[in-house]
Amino acid sequence: MKKWSLIGFFFTVMLVLAACGGTKEEEASQPAGASNEQSDEKITVKHEYGEAVVEKNPKKVVVFDFGVLDTLDELGIEVTGVPQVTIPSYLKKYSDKKYTNVGSLKEPDFEAIHELKPDVIFISGRQAELYDQFAELAPTVYVGIDYSNYMESFTKNMSLIGEIFGKEDQMASELKDIQDRVTGLNEKASALNQKGLILLANEGKVSAYGPSSRFGIIHDVFGFGAADEKIEVSTHGQSITFEYIKEKNPDVLFVIDRATAVGGKIGAKEVVENELVKKTKAYQNKKIIYLNADSWYLSGGGLESMKEMAKEVENAL
Repeated sequence: MKKWSLIGFFFTVMLVLAACGGTKEEEASQPAGASNEQSDEKITVKHEYGEAVVEKNPKKVVVFDFGVLDTLDELGIEVTGVPQVTIPSYLKKYSDKKYTNVGSLKEPDFEAIHELKPDVIFISGRQAELYDQFAELAPTVYVGIDYSNYMESFTKNMSLIGEIFGKEDQMASELKDIQDRVTGLNEKASALNQKGLILLANEGKVSAYGPSSRFGIIHDVFGFGAADEKIEVSTHGQSITFEYIKEKNPDVLFVIDRATAVGGKIGAKEVVENELVKKTKAYQNKKIIYLNADSWYLSGGGLESMKEMAKEVENAL
């Protein structure tokens, strides 16, 4: 009996050693140094705030970026937790109690997130300074948009989401449709040779945005010229007066009404369409375009919001 037990012991050891050797050979065959290294089950994502090792096809997904949320919605991917304060109207189904409320865009409920034990968390600019706190709870992927290089940044984010959720083919098709639409829009807008000015209206005050800014996609990607090429690039835009708008005299005025997105009291139209603005070509030619704040202010950078943004700018043609 002792003899057979000893033989069985050595046989087990040989199996374990063989398995370990196979594992080392597999590890040695994996490529190193890639920005998105992938095995059969996990993807290593390196971004400007750190590194996240994310399971392929994660089940418990928490999303703090509404552009990513509308993308997952478009792809038919379920999420677990979303910030349910100031959620865009076109994503209102995520206000349902079946989704865990994880706070607001600027004030996450870390206790609720901890209880969920998510497989991945997606954040963007509004939460960037809290990255370390998110990363302590789960793999956290930063998907902010580089406004000075919008389409490349957008495409990179979308491709990453397609890779994480195994939707590469569907994503490639979506991106091709969007790029074709953007190219056509750019050609038409460029041919018009009209100058546009982008305004954000906020409780009676207005700020302007130009190329390479938060809303600069209108100039940089969609092809409208800028009424002022020297607008300060800032998250909150350049504070301006209505005399400035009259002086720049844009052919087209694009207006984003923050109040409609966050529940403000003073609407953009009653502020913008004053006696000074009425003297501009934009007003006289009925070219004041009020953009959907849900897509432009709250979301942006997602499949659904990008399509909506392109569609709205087409209205200016």
